[in-house]
Order: sequence, then structure tokens, then C-alpha cells
Amino acid sequence: MKSHDRKNSDRPTMTRRNFLGTTAAGSAALLTGGLSSLFKADALAGSSFQFVEKTIPELQAAMAAGQLTAQDLVAGYLNRIHQLNPTLHAVIETNPNAIAIAAGLDNERSAGHVRGPLHGIPLLVKDNIATLDGMQTTAGSLALYNSQVPADSPLIQHLRAAGAIILGKANLGEWANFRDDEAETFPLAVGWSARGGSTNNAYDLSYTSWGSSSGSGAGAAANLCAAAVGTETDGSITGPSAVENIFGLKPTLQLISQDGIVPISHQQDSAGPMARSVTDVAILLGIMQSPQTYYTPLLQRGALSGKRIGRDAPFFDDYAFFGNPGDDETVAFADHALTVMASLGATIVDTNTLFPATGVIVPGSGPPPLLDTEIAFLNLAGNEFTALLFEFRAQIADYLQTLSHTNMRTLADLIAFNNAHCPQELVFYNQDVFLLAEQFIGFPNNSNYMTARNSATSTAQAAIDGAMARDHLDAIVAPHLTNSTEPAVAGYPNFSMPVGIRSSGRPAGMLMYSTAFHEAQLIAMAYDLEQELHARQQPQLLNSPIPIPNGGFCTGHQPQGQAHLPHGKIF
Repeated sequence: MKSHDRKNSDRPTMTRRNFLGTTAAGSAALLTGGLSSLFKADALAGSSFQFVEKTIPELQAAMAAGQLTAQDLVAGYLNRIHQLNPTLHAVIETNPNAIAIAAGLDNERSAGHVRGPLHGIPLLVKDNIATLDGMQTTAGSLALYNSQVPADSPLIQHLRAAGAIILGKANLGEWANFRDDEAETFPLAVGWSARGGSTNNAYDLSYTSWGSSSGSGAGAAANLCAAAVGTETDGSITGPSAVENIFGLKPTLQLISQDGIVPISHQQDSAGPMARSVTDVAILLGIMQSPQTYYTPLLQRGALSGKRIGRDAPFFDDYAFFGNPGDDETVAFADHALTVMASLGATIVDTNTLFPATGVIVPGSGPPPLLDTEIAFLNLAGNEFTALLFEFRAQIADYLQTLSHTNMRTLADLIAFNNAHCPQELVFYNQDVFLLAEQFIGFPNNSNYMTARNSATSTAQAAIDGAMARDHLDAIVAPHLTNSTEPAVAGYPNFSMPVGIRSSGRPAGMLMYSTAFHEAQLIAMAYDLEQELHARQQPQLLNSPIPIPNGGFCTGHQPQGQAHLPHGKIF
């Protein structure tokens, strides 16, 4: 019997998350009434141009035609931040010099100099990306408040040189969600930081904002910026993009420079674009990466014709294990998107990146029994987590050494700071991952580290490359919030795209991934699907935020328990 033939009713209730919660120790203010009018108030002061939901080329054309200025556009987005951010908590701070920067760019345009497609375009960037300006770079933590970075990160240098305006710093799951397993609050408060509070989902305030690029996702979705930049170690671009009805691309490892990004792991970290259209993702990626390139010529209909797309069967057929609890309806939306791809000339074939299922039910460490595909995934995730613990402990210390105006120099310093500022920092969850990582000494030569990293990377690359070759595929797809791990660990690109809005008003997304440096192919196919599917819709801020209970970590007793593998791949 194959794994996907087994009915859910035939097995006890078990998900990947509650399994991880029991076995991973082996690795050691709501707007009301005026909401509808707010979303219709799209025009800028002094201009009839409706800027909300416009793509970067549309904004650029309007500025070229004299319908608006960069100053007007900045003012418009700042006004939306002022009105919506008290509810969404998507933005930690705005750039005090944004208007002045916009004025300078308007003067350049008036003088006949336009730098390119990002000239005068306001962007939000995640608060773990270094900007040497009037804003902080803190990964959301009070521990780095008032520290100073040595320079703009290279990706910020590229953006500024292209004429982009860094409008502000987006909120995030503090330390990119690598501080605690968040078992007490998952999937709420995973977009929380001490500096920015808890990011709320722009579609349903009671739903998860995922993480860790939660503010970048909500900010782009709610039109608080033209587009945003996030970062991902595993799931932190693709996840927030899925739950916020936007496009987010986690690119091939090191296609975009990692310098100046607060690290978890240089072996997996990547910045990437998050935007409301494939066009905007393509523009941002091309300018952020080194060397820069132009993807916009690929934005043409017909890209899916003749392509072979793999439906990664375990993630569709076993969503209750691999996906987000309560989001099963997203599978039907992903399947519908595959039907649309087929109508555009693609051939859809079932594939399996977790290795072909034998149908053997492999006993786990306790009931219920696990499928072979589930075991394969958990082995990969366990090796990944072990490697990340080694890498984070060493690489965060290296990063802290580059900062001035701070006495934070090691992970131990950060742990001590959190303990000393418990009521501010240890609110909803603790720092068990920090405490665990402090024990993982010896990067990069520790034999346990080398075994875990080599096994994880080789397994993930073989999984994707093997399926691509075996089934002659051009790309592979999975439902939202499932397979971020294989592409992340492999260092391969992963494109999250909206495929609809569920009956609840919550978005449904789909992942599309491939082998290294296939961004161009993914962008072209995503564009073809986007133009046919029209899945993008404005958010409506439904329902109310769910109050999150205080974790009770500051009552004189500091729990020192073992951390479990973080839930949901959101770092």
C-alpha cells in the first residue's frame, strides 16, 4: 500500500509539529468602521493617481508622466503606515530621511537622470539587514538597540544605487525566530519582536503572520510600501508570503550577498524579494543580486507551454503532517493551480522528493507509526537543526564583532541580556534555542557538525535533483507552508505564490522550486500562471487579534529545559 493511499481516519491524530515537540530533544489595536474607506483612500495628496496595488513599473510610469513624485509616494505610504501599523505591527520604524531622499531623487528626474526601474520607489527591509542611516539594525531585539553597523549591507547598496528609497525597517520574528521553539505560542506570535510587537496578518487578524519575515509580508500585502525585502534560513520568506497573498522568492544560496545580514547560518541564509506581483519580484531580485541581471524580458505569456511540473505528492497527500494545522483547504487551491498550469500547456506529473515511498510504515519513537516519507523528512530536519545550532553560535559572534557602540559580542552576552531584561524580551516565549546553541561548540571542525551538515545538504540536493532528473521536470510544486526545508537546506530557489483566497478569507499559497540558479525559469513560469490565475486580492483585516498569554518566564524562575526543533520552519 502506497503512503498516499492510507486514509487519515486509519491513523491516530499526529502532525509533524507535535511529533517534533516530543522527539527533537535528540538534537540536544483594531481598526473598525473606517476600514473600507481606508482601503479606498488610494489617491495621493495633490494627485489623482491611485497608488495602492500598483506595480513598480506602473509607479515608475506615473512618475515619468508627471502624475506623481517620489515625495508624494513616500508621503502616501507613510500615511498608510500611520493608519494601519497600529493594527498590523508590520513596521518597526520609518526612515526619518525618506522625504529628503525622495526630494533628491525627484530633482534627479527633473534633470533628466533616471537611475532605473527602482528610481524613487519606497521599500521596506527586514530589521536584520544592515542600513547605515538614521535607523537601527537589531533583528528586533533590544540587545542591539543603539549599536552601529559598519556599513550598508551590499544588497542595500545595490538598492540605493538603483534609486530605491529605504522607507523603513520591517518587523520580524526576533532573531529570525531562532531564539526559542515557540511551543507555547505557535503559530501565533511567531512574528513577534521586543521592538516591534507581534505582527498581525493583514487578511485575518486572528490568523498567523508566520515568520520570520512577517513584517515584510504584511507590509507588502497591505500596501505599506511598493515592495519589501525579507530573509530566509528555512521558510521565512516563503511562509509569510503564502499567508499574506503575495509573491516571495527565496533565491539560490549566495546569489544575493549575505554580508551585513544578522546571521543564523551562512550555509542557508538568503535575502529575497517579497512583492504583490511577479514583475516586482523580478525587478528587485535582479538589482539585489551580484552580479545584477535583468529578468523582466522573461515576463511573457507562454512560459508554461511544454514544461513538465512535478506535483510533490507527499506534501499534497499528507498535508496533515507536513502543513499548517487547519490549512488543509489550501491543498485544493494548489491542485487547482496545477490544473490551470496544465491548461497553459504544462504536463503535470506526480513526483516524490522524499524518495519513492515503499509503503512500509516505519515505527517512530512512539505511537503513532510514521510513513517512510515522514521519517525521511524528520531525519533531514534533525540534521539541519543540529548544523544550524553549531553555525549560529559561531556566526552570530562573528557578526557581533563587526558592531560598534555595543558590548554584545557573543551568544552568551545575548542570553545574559535577555535574562536581565526578562519582562521586555521573554514575554511570550523563552530562549531555549539560544541556550541549546550555546552548547554546540566546535564549528566548523566538530565531527558531529560536519556529519549533520554534509548529510543534510547532500540529502536535500539529491532529493530535488533526483526528482528533476528522474521525472524530467522543469520545476516542482507543493502546497503552502510545507516544503520549505528541502530547497532551503539544498541552497536552491523556492518561489511562493498566491493561488487564491479561502472561504475563511485567509490566503492560500503554493511553492515552486527547482535546482540551483533556476530563478529565471521559475520567474517566467510564475508570471505565466499569475496572469491566468489572478489570485492577488487586497487584504480586508478580518476578525480580531487573538490575545496571546504571557509565558510567565519572569516570575523568578528561568526555565532551562531542552529546546525542541523549532515549529513550522519559520527561521
